[in-house]
Amino acid sequence: MARFPSARSLSSRLGMALPLALLAWTSLGMTAARAADATSTPGGKGAQVYCFMRSAGNSHDVSWVAAYALIKRQSASMFKTSPEHAAVMITEAVVQNPGSFPDCGKYLGSLFEKSATRDAAAAAAAAGSGGSSSTGAEPASTAPATTPTPSSSASPSQAPGSSRYSY
Repeated sequence: MARFPSARSLSSRLGMALPLALLAWTSLGMTAARAADATSTPGGKGAQVYCFMRSAGNSHDVSWVAAYALIKRQSASMFKTSPEHAAVMITEAVVQNPGSFPDCGKYLGSLFEKSATRDAAAAAAAAGSGGSSSTGAEPASTAPATTPTPSSSASPSQAPGSSRYSY
């Protein structure tokens, strides 16, 4: 004669299995929702465009222009999104959802190369044309030949940095 489990042991088994099944179902739903969220934000949409174009063989410049244009138009802000902020938005979307953007991590460094180069050039220019030495005379070997000296007759509109806001 076959012995059936008692109602008490059956309910304890279901009591243990039900939370585990619910946890598995919830975690599957969360990953699907997270994957859907990956492209619902402007940064996610920009990351999708940038990563797709790069993996299709396009250059960084072409991919960046397309992604940045999309981010600027998709953002709900009344102010324009800066290129630096757009690069961070793309990076965050890729890092938070690496499964949604496979093999895109290798392209993220290109988003920051130009700003790093620009910052290094600005620092070098500031150091090269910056203050004077304690003797009042700068050695001729350290100053670049093309850098204007403070005593040159350049007009204020031609001063370095003044063209930043000129249109």
